[in-house]
Amino acid sequence: MEAKFHSILSIALIPQTVDLIIQKEGLDDISAMNAFYQSMTYEMLSKEETKMWHFSPMTVYSMWKHEKETGEIIFPEE
Repeated sequence: MEAKFHSILSIALIPQTVDLIIQKEGLDDISAMNAFYQSMTYEMLSKEETKMWHFSPMTVYSMWKHEKETGEIIFPEE
């Protein structure tokens, strides 16, 4: 399961979320990656037990954006 978890993150979820940051925030690739990897949102996403890997890239982006604006992480309601 751990290998599958890391595959989901590295192949799909993280690149797609960073692409959304690039598109919506107007950041270059490196700045977008740094902004995401240094966030609490990424820290939570990287922990399998949070189950955030079930979220869409847009949901993860929205969580990151909210964190950037408020300093808080809000989990979407199921």
